[in-house]
Amino acid sequence: MAGRRTTSNTAPLFVAAALSYTANCALGLAVAARVIDTRRLRWLHHALYITTCTAVAIALGTVFLRRSPANQRTALALVPAVVPLAAVAYVPTHSRRHPFVALAAAPFIVASVVCSLRPADRE
Repeated sequence: MAGRRTTSNTAPLFVAAALSYTANCALGLAVAARVIDTRRLRWLHHALYITTCTAVAIALGTVFLRRSPANQRTALALVPAVVPLAAVAYVPTHSRRHPFVALAAAPFIVASVVCSLRPADRE
């Protein structure tokens, strides 16, 4: 349809990655603020981290399979988030740097969601 604008067909993947990242950050913040005690469920934060990294990898991988300018712009917005997501695993969890490194990915994840939800035929 000529007058119809559609969003990127990979938008749900980027939204899923953002939701997983948000849940992981929220859990980390709640544990740091001692609102939630996860001593018996330490694996939960790690599972959310693995889910986030997997969702980001799938979103990026799918974009390269479906080559379109809109999808590639969306992927380029997300690629820088890979660095802090990879680095946060090596920063001690009880250090002051851990939340800053984790939050360094936030602008890129938000940008990728915004790009993925923009109309695809808009240039």
